[in-house]
Amino acid sequence: MSRESEADLPGEAALPGTLPGALRDELVAFRRDMHMHPELGHQEFRTTAAIKARLEKAGLAPRVLDSGTGLVCDIGDWDGGRPMLALRADIDGLPIPDTKTDCPYRSTVPDRAHACGHDVHTTVVLGAGLVLAELHREGRLPRPVRLIFQPAEEVLPGGASDAIKSGVLEGVGRIIGVHCDPRVEAGRIGLRTGPITSACDRLEVALDGPGGHTARPHLTTDLVTAAARVATDVPAVVARRVDTRAGLAITWGRIESGHACNVIPQHAELSGTVRCLDLEAWRQAPDLVHAAIDEIATLHRAKSEITYVRGVPPVVNDPLVTELLRGAMTARCGADSVESTEQSLGGEDFSWYLEHVPGAMARLGVRRPGDRLIRDLHQGDFDADEHAITVGVELFTAAAFLDAME
Repeated sequence: MSRESEADLPGEAALPGTLPGALRDELVAFRRDMHMHPELGHQEFRTTAAIKARLEKAGLAPRVLDSGTGLVCDIGDWDGGRPMLALRADIDGLPIPDTKTDCPYRSTVPDRAHACGHDVHTTVVLGAGLVLAELHREGRLPRPVRLIFQPAEEVLPGGASDAIKSGVLEGVGRIIGVHCDPRVEAGRIGLRTGPITSACDRLEVALDGPGGHTARPHLTTDLVTAAARVATDVPAVVARRVDTRAGLAITWGRIESGHACNVIPQHAELSGTVRCLDLEAWRQAPDLVHAAIDEIATLHRAKSEITYVRGVPPVVNDPLVTELLRGAMTARCGADSVESTEQSLGGEDFSWYLEHVPGAMARLGVRRPGDRLIRDLHQGDFDADEHAITVGVELFTAAAFLDAME
């Protein structure tokens, strides 16, 4: 979609697909029920059943994915011609407690919470699907649209890969999604062309040596020192072997070794994450990290065993699809409802879809107007202004029509 002036875009009246009040109330109730019953990745059976039942009630034919949770559902019959637009949601929760107080829909499951907004993402795609299904029955939907409800986004390397293996991208030409952003006010979205998230991988390192007495470190492998040098030197070495603009960073979250103050241990472990802002540098990262660890470990006479778990590449928003989202939001809410957003260091497995088809993700504002507190995702007190549901549904329905007009 080429950049259009606001005057060239269809106005609200020209774009069908606004959210009726009764359906809005139903969607808010659906989101709250989902918020009360979070399920971890690959365990989203209740959530899958609830989505399936509502889509079937609307006369649609959703298909549960091969992994057993998550669904794909087409609105309209694709004839093999021009590829469809796909709307994607993730449906899993997080293994953290819900710490909200005085909230009637807080999680009822111990140590489980929808603290990343996946309940909002799911409700938005469900709502858009129901609105588009009604328009299809009226003969007003110009082209089929696919709904993807994906499991296990929070589980590396992400449930998107399994969804793709289940065939969710067959016949799809473009894909769009949203992610809740507590920094953006409800009623607005954040957009960025190019990378909008970071790559994120998991790194585990085991170091071994013969052990010995702390009085004679020269006779053995000083394993604690070796582990300390790996922890401090490897990030610095790797950072100097790529363009600094790539933002390749290793951050350790755990280091363990030893049980006594006067015994040099035989084993040490480190674990952390590898994050990268640049797609090409991310592809080089495993070889760079392995080489740096081996060099430092060998220097200190420690044996190393490295487990490098590929997570997700960066989400790189396609320019044309980003403009599709911009045009849709502008047509619904005006140009002032779109703001620029920065690249996040968080990971998102929406990126796996973009390895196959062009797409874009928008930051969906969920901050209540007037709220001055600094909030973040993955915290137990996370909540969303539910006006974001209406915004997301109407954004997606407008995008479906603008995509068909191109």
